Amino acid sequence: MKTWVPCELHTHTFHSDGRQSLDELAASASWMGLAFIALTDHNTQSGLVDRERVERESGIQIVPGMEWTTFYGHMLTIGVHEFVDWRAFGPGDLHRGIAHVHRQGGVAGIAHPFRIGSPICTGCFWEFAVNDWNDLDFIEVWSTLMPTVKRDSRRAFGLWTELLDKGHRLTATSGRDWHETKPDDAPAAVTYLGFDGKPGDDIAAQAAGALRSGSAVVTMGPLLTFSAVNPGSGKVCSIGEQLELSDSGTAGNRTIEFEMKLDLDTRREHYRLEPQTLRLVLTGGTGVLHELRVPASSEEFTLSVEVPPGCGWIRAELYGCLAGAVTMIAFTNPVFCVER
Repeated sequence: MKTWVPCELHTHTFHSDGRQSLDELAASASWMGLAFIALTDHNTQSGLVDRERVERESGIQIVPGMEWTTFYGHMLTIGVHEFVDWRAFGPGDLHRGIAHVHRQGGVAGIAHPFRIGSPICTGCFWEFAVNDWNDLDFIEVWSTLMPTVKRDSRRAFGLWTELLDKGHRLTATSGRDWHETKPDDAPAAVTYLGFDGKPGDDIAAQAAGALRSGSAVVTMGPLLTFSAVNPGSGKVCSIGEQLELSDSGTAGNRTIEFEMKLDLDTRREHYRLEPQTLRLVLTGGTGVLHELRVPASSEEFTLSVEVPPGCGWIRAELYGCLAGAVTMIAFTNPVFCVER
């Protein structure tokens, strides 16, 4: 059983271009009902100097990280304890930089790949040559506040879907790119990471492990999760795991039970969702597999769905009205279909 832990993976303080101290950032994270944050200041880890004290006083765990900020793109490095010098790498050296992160047990992901770039935001638009997408661990598909209505986030979500269709297993996340907190801030997305057990002392290793394995859900509010059960084998497959399917061509061998859970109680006081009918979609590499209308309340659903050959991956998506916009509200990372 997974423990779904709410977090923010893209934050800044005075130590780079943020307008908040680590104390203020942690206090805001606590107010938002988060369990931990990753501190990802631009090209420095000096903001971690008071990490243990801030954790103790705020109750918020802080994962060490850094936003690798270059002229060719920004890359989030999470779970790194030693500085990775971006100045040593040119536009064709991305994979050498990723290797430095992986050697520390950390993970690397693309930040806001379609944000407007230079001269408005130096290096914010992703231009690094990616020779092997499997080297990257995650991609930030929702960026900044109210990301679901923003063109750059929609493009990033589309890129992630294209990569899934090509067989790459890249985890999708959200990133507030948190520089300050204002009373009138627009709604923020939250990433939930799935841990095997409760958050422990080595939160950095747990977060890196979840990001590597694809155990992640992104939402503007409700927590949406699912698991897939193969009736033939009885094996339960969670988000990020492999779902084994028969290639025998027998329809019954490809009928999968999906246990869907929509949780509106967790962090309920930290977002606003009006009473309405929501649209819950199960989609995959071959298109929409199932769709149903559900109330905006905590519910569990069991669906029996025949998965067509060549589907490749399956994820859940939730749509409705939030903050005056009809939009996607939440999505899961996929389970991956493997033909046997």
